[in-house]
Amino acid sequence: MSRVVHFEINADEPERAVKFYRNVFGWKIEKWSVPVEYWLVTTGKEKPGIDGGIMRRMNREKTVNTIGVKSFDEFARKIKRSGGRQLVKKQYIPGVGHFAYFSDTEGNTFGIMESDKKQMMQKPDSKKKKR
Repeated sequence: MSRVVHFEINADEPERAVKFYRNVFGWKIEKWSVPVEYWLVTTGKEKPGIDGGIMRRMNREKTVNTIGVKSFDEFARKIKRSGGRQLVKKQYIPGVGHFAYFSDTEGNTFGIMESDKKQMMQKPDSKKKKR
């Protein structure tokens, strides 16, 4: 099975996007010395996860990424304080968690998801009979 191994965030003003993602999610972001404007993004040490980049917008194509957070409400406030905005109301997806779409300072759409802690704590019943 193929997996996403890298993401890129398009930005009209990459420095503004760098500041937004550092402030909201605490990502480590460093300018990379390549011929184009490009910043490498490290989202954390835990696995699984993916890292990516921020680059000057070259087109209007969009990909929507969803970011796992420990507290939906805390991160929703951080996003708004950092210049982002909420696009849809917070929703509960049964067995998955709380979720909503936001936009960053560059108009890119992304989601945040607080996993359903009850679901995460349940372990599969290995003694269940298969039919």
